[in-house]
Amino acid sequence: MNEPEQSRSGTVALFGRPNAGKSTLLNRLVGERVSIVTHKPQTTRHRVTGIVNRPGGQLVLVDTPGLHRRRDHALNRHLNRVAAEALRGVDLAVLVIDATGPTEEDEAAARAVVQAGVDCVLAFNKIDRVKLRSDLLPLAESWAARVNPVEVFFVSALKGDGIDELADGLIRHLPAQPPLFPPDEFTTESSRFLAAEIVREQLLENLHQEVPYGTTVVIESFEEEPRRYRIGALILVAEKRHKGMVIGQGAQTLKRIGMRARKAMEALFETPVHLDLTVRVEEGWTDREADFGRLGYHR
Repeated sequence: MNEPEQSRSGTVALFGRPNAGKSTLLNRLVGERVSIVTHKPQTTRHRVTGIVNRPGGQLVLVDTPGLHRRRDHALNRHLNRVAAEALRGVDLAVLVIDATGPTEEDEAAARAVVQAGVDCVLAFNKIDRVKLRSDLLPLAESWAARVNPVEVFFVSALKGDGIDELADGLIRHLPAQPPLFPPDEFTTESSRFLAAEIVREQLLENLHQEVPYGTTVVIESFEEEPRRYRIGALILVAEKRHKGMVIGQGAQTLKRIGMRARKAMEALFETPVHLDLTVRVEEGWTDREADFGRLGYHR
């Protein structure tokens, strides 16, 4: 009589350059919108945890800021440290590479994984945008020589291609141990954190050029009333001239951001939401690392 296969679980860091699709991959694996996603690079500023339960075990996935070359602000340097430190103490790293065109930032991410000495899985993302699938094998061989992965996968986080195979493959390389979290949990992030990220997502989607990169969001109040959530969010901008851009003519931009953020919150929290947005200038906050903890950048 065959004994049942032992359950496996562990922590897995999703690592790579900006816009490789790490956050989209996290959301696809979890089946919930845990990490915000936009078309702009450097959308992710925090380590965001998503939990995946499969028949063979449990994945505790950690989305990380994209490892990037910009170091013109203290915030950029902080995000690179957050990304690199995420590799410490994890059971496995997934190096996510955009299959349509690796860059020097991918090379830097690969070096960071090797230096961390953690077991690595290679995941080539966005294969739905690769014209010739025959190009994928030599691409994989080239990158495998750099990082010596335990396994290689080809996926489309956007379309869902290869996601089940990736999830099962990751579990195969985790320790044999009981689940780390209850089966009904899909994230360790608080509702306040998720609300702040949803507002920031809309800032990125509705503002242009450098403006959204100088913004951050602080949840000042979060009240769970019997029939709805009442949330007060403070939007901070790093320059005086950006405040008017966030508000817009006749406050139309701020209203649009608030409306879209509210709808996203209602979908996530499954309850009506009353959202109040306030905009305030906090000049130069992106260069004051001493303030990052107060603004939620302590992880």
